[in-house]
Amino acid sequence: MQSLVAEELTRELARLLETIERDLYLQASQARGAAAQSEWLSAVEALRANRDRLLADFSADVSAAVANLQAPSGAHSEPEGAATADSLRLVKHTEIAEINALTAISRRHEARARLPMLLLCHRMAVLGGRPAFAATDLPVGPRAVGTMVARVAASISGEVETRLHLYKLFDRQMMTGYPSLVEAMNTLLDKANVLPGLEFVPTRVRRDNGARRAGPSTPESAPETTLEKVARPTTANADNDPDRTTGTGNPSSGAFQQVSGRFDEDRSHRHQPTFGTVDTASEMQALAELQQLLAAARPGVALGSAATTDVLATDELDASLGELQSAEGATAPCNPAQVRHELLEHHRQARGRVAHLAAHDEETFELFGLLYSEIGRQLRQGSRAAAQLERLQVPLLRVALQDRGFFVRKQHPARQLLESIAEAGSQWLEDSEPASDARLDDLLHETVSHVVDHYDGEAEVFAAAQETLAAQLEALERKAEAAQRRQVEAARGRDKLERAKQQAASAIKDAIGDAAVPRFLATLLEQAWTDVLSLVLLRHGEDSPEWRDHVEATSRIIAANRGEPAPEALQPRVTEALGLVGYQGDEAGAIAGRLLAADDDADDPASRTELALKLKARARLGANEIPPLPALEPRSAREEECFGHLRSVAFGTTIEFTINRNGDSVRQRLAWFSPTTGRVLLLNHRGQRIEDQRGRETLDQIARLISSGEARIVPADDHSSLVDRAWQSALARLRSFGRSSSNNGVTK
Repeated sequence: MQSLVAEELTRELARLLETIERDLYLQASQARGAAAQSEWLSAVEALRANRDRLLADFSADVSAAVANLQAPSGAHSEPEGAATADSLRLVKHTEIAEINALTAISRRHEARARLPMLLLCHRMAVLGGRPAFAATDLPVGPRAVGTMVARVAASISGEVETRLHLYKLFDRQMMTGYPSLVEAMNTLLDKANVLPGLEFVPTRVRRDNGARRAGPSTPESAPETTLEKVARPTTANADNDPDRTTGTGNPSSGAFQQVSGRFDEDRSHRHQPTFGTVDTASEMQALAELQQLLAAARPGVALGSAATTDVLATDELDASLGELQSAEGATAPCNPAQVRHELLEHHRQARGRVAHLAAHDEETFELFGLLYSEIGRQLRQGSRAAAQLERLQVPLLRVALQDRGFFVRKQHPARQLLESIAEAGSQWLEDSEPASDARLDDLLHETVSHVVDHYDGEAEVFAAAQETLAAQLEALERKAEAAQRRQVEAARGRDKLERAKQQAASAIKDAIGDAAVPRFLATLLEQAWTDVLSLVLLRHGEDSPEWRDHVEATSRIIAANRGEPAPEALQPRVTEALGLVGYQGDEAGAIAGRLLAADDDADDPASRTELALKLKARARLGANEIPPLPALEPRSAREEECFGHLRSVAFGTTIEFTINRNGDSVRQRLAWFSPTTGRVLLLNHRGQRIEDQRGRETLDQIARLISSGEARIVPADDHSSLVDRAWQSALARLRSFGRSSSNNGVTK
C-alpha cells in the first residue's frame, strides 16, 4: 500500500507541476512590466531546477506518513487549541488566506469520500495498533496531503498568488480521483485480511409509499401527484445511492488516471440529491400548500402533449444546468426565466422538436423565479450583492430542482447561504462607499465562485461556503455592537451637556427675574457665563457646593448691574471661572469687568464691539454637536398614543421607515433616546449614526410618522431575514393570483 499511495500521488503531483509551469510561463508572457515578468520567469526557473527534488521529497513524505502509523495524531495534523503563550505570533493576512484555502479543500474532499475514508481510518488504525483515526488525522487524508503540497508550493514561489493558484489546481486536478484512490486502498487492505468485509451503511428512513397506498379509501390511494414526485428521490432507483459505499470495489490498476476516470464516470451518472428528501410533516404540509397555491394561480394550464413534445427529465435538466454553470461568463442569464428559456431553446436546437419541462420542474422554476424577483425588489438593482446573487442562481436552481425542501426549510444549507449573501448586501455593503467594503465584497465574490466552481450535487459545498461567510459576518456584528456602544455613550454625553446648558440658562433666568438687563450684559450671560455654569454642573453636579457658589455669583452679577456694590472677591472669582471654559488673561478680565459693570470704559462702543467680535469667533461649549430642537406642535389623540408607546419601547428596537412613494422601506435601530429632551439616536446595521435624520430627530417626529403609517415599530419576534420576507411576499403574490383567477372564473 505504501508504494501504491506514493506512486499515484507523486504521479499526480508531476502532472500538477507541469500544469503550473505552463500557467507561470503564460503569466510571464502576459506580464505588463519587466519586473513582473522577471518574477514569473524566476518562479518557472525555480520550478524546473527543483522539480526532481520536489517530487522525491513529496514521495518520501507520503511513504513516511504511511510507514509511521503509530505516531500520535498530532504528528499529521496540528490540533486546534494547542497553542501556548510562547507560540503565539502575529499572522499575515496572506498566510490566513492560504490556511483557509487548504482547510476548505480538505473539508470538501473529506466530505466527498467520507464513507470510504471512514473504513480506511479503521483499517489503517489496525495496522498502527491504535484507535481509529479521525478524518483530519489520517496520514494520507486530504489535510495531510494538502500540507505536503503546501511545502512544495513554498519551494516554488514566494508569491502568495502563485501558491493559491497551485492550491486551486491541487483541488481541481490532483484530488479529482481521491475518493477512488481511497477505495483502492480499502480493497488492497481487505484482500490482505485487514478487517475483511468491513462496511458501514447509514440507516436511512424512507417513506413506505406502498403501505400508504394500500387502502383504496385513503387519500394516498389516488394517482401520484406532483407533490409526491417532489417528496420522493428523483432518480429511478434510490438503491443506486453512491454514498452506500462499502469500500470493496475493484482494485486499482496502478494508474491514478484510471482511478480518477472511474470516479468521474460514477459522478456523471449521479443526480440524486444529497440534501435529503422532504420527510417531516410540517415540510410536507408547507409543500402541499404551495401545490394548492400554484394550482389556483394557473388553472387549466397545459404543459404540452408528450406525443408531440419532449419532456425533459429532472436528471437531464440538472445536467444541462451543470453545463450552464460551468460556462459562467458575461453572457450568463440574468434571471430564472432567461435560464429556462435558454435551456429549452438549447434542447429544441439539439433535438429539432419543442421541449417542455415536467410539471414539478415547471413549478420549481416558477417558485424560484418569484422568490428571486422579490429578493431583487428588496435589494437595489445593479448593486454588488444583486450581481453575486445573479451568479448564484444556477447552482440554487439545481438544488431546488433536486430538493424542494429548499423553499420551506430554513436550515437548508443553500437557503442559509442565500440568506447570508442577501443580508450582507442589504446591511453591510454600501454602494456609496465601495472602498470601505472591499474585503467583504471580495469575500462574497470568492464565496459565490467557490459554489459555482465546485457544486455538483454535494450539500457540503454550500455548507462550507456558508461557514466561511458566517464567520466574517459574525465579526462584523461584533464590530457593529462595539460601534453602537460608542455611539450611545456619545449621545448620552451630548444629552447630559444639553440638559446642563438648559439648567444653566434657567439659573440665569431666575437670577434676572422680571427686570430688564442691558442687551450686551444679556449676551455675555447667555454665552460666556452659561458655558461656565454648564461646565460646573457637569463636573460637580447639582447638589455640589461649587454649583451653589456659582449660582450665587450669578445673582451677585445681576445685583451689581442694578447698582448694588459688588464684593471685592467677586471679580477675581468670575475671572477664574471664565478660565474653566478657555478665557484667559486680559480677555477673561475684560469679560469679568463687563459682567460686573466695574470698568471705567464700560460704555465705550469700540471696546464693546471688539469684545463682542471675540466672543462670536470663539467656539462655545458643545455648540457644534447639539443642533436646536425643532418646534413642538400639539399632537392629536392618535399621535399622543403613538408617542406614549414609543417612549415605552426598549433601546435597540428596530423601526421601519417608508422612504419613498413606491413603498420602499429601510430599517433603522432606535439605539437610544432622551426621556428629557426627546432626542433619538438612530443607527444603521453597522452601528453607524444616521447623519441625515431630518424629520426623524425626536420621539415626537417619529410618533407622528407612525401615526400616519410612514413608519412602524418592528416587533421583537419579527426580525426575519430578507429571504424570509421575500418568500412571504412571493406567497402573497401567489395567493393574489389565485384570487384573481377565482374571480375571473366567477365572472365568466
